[in-house]
Amino acid sequence: MTTHPRPPALLTARDPAPVEWVNRDSDAPVLLVCEHAGQAIPEMLGDLGLPPGAIDDHIGWDIGAMGVARLIAGQLGAPLIAQRYSRLVIDCNRPPQSAGAIPAVSDTQAIPANVALSPEQRAARVRNIFDPFATAVESGFQSHPRRLALSIHSFTPALRLGPPRPWHAGFLARQELDTSQRLLDHVAGAADLTLALNQPYQIDDETDWFVPTQCETRNIRHCLVEIRNDQIRTPEGQSLWAGYLAGAIRSVLEAG
Repeated sequence: MTTHPRPPALLTARDPAPVEWVNRDSDAPVLLVCEHAGQAIPEMLGDLGLPPGAIDDHIGWDIGAMGVARLIAGQLGAPLIAQRYSRLVIDCNRPPQSAGAIPAVSDTQAIPANVALSPEQRAARVRNIFDPFATAVESGFQSHPRRLALSIHSFTPALRLGPPRPWHAGFLARQELDTSQRLLDHVAGAADLTLALNQPYQIDDETDWFVPTQCETRNIRHCLVEIRNDQIRTPEGQSLWAGYLAGAIRSVLEAG
């Protein structure tokens, strides 16, 4: 029998736990996740070789997303599972074996600490950060019956080499579009906004983890919500969008 060495430890006692729970014991019918909530970098990885301020930009995390998700969880009394480490350490909404899970470049910015990683170094990031998040999500679904699952994200108004993105928010799904459309319709009725289905991204097996592996396999209503980050950089913007989305979620649940 072939045995494989255990991946080396990556986190120390001085590093934060990878997962934050809000309302962990809630039996609410909706489960919220925020995969790109934080900017933490394990002490052992230094600053990933990034220039000053880069980790605070959209490449380092989803600006404002955790603030919105936390407020929705509070308004609905719903459980929220958030990932505290920067998406540049490992992106917890990517299949862990995919090239995009630990990017060497993000929006033209090189990430030197992610270049030429050994299999053991990649495995350490998966085991120490991705796996605890995946385990928490499984627990969130198994602990109580859920009827709806939402992943809260934000996106930059324009990539460095791309055109402006006109949408204030996008509602993403692949096989089950009805929920996304209902959420979009409710938000559209509450404010004069430019909204779209499956913009600025689309769900697929190569670049997404939560929807394909956690929602579609369970045949549960779901949506990945992308809010343009200039809408939610401030507490006021986060409160406004949390109100839009909490109302939209209630409307979907009430419709059955």
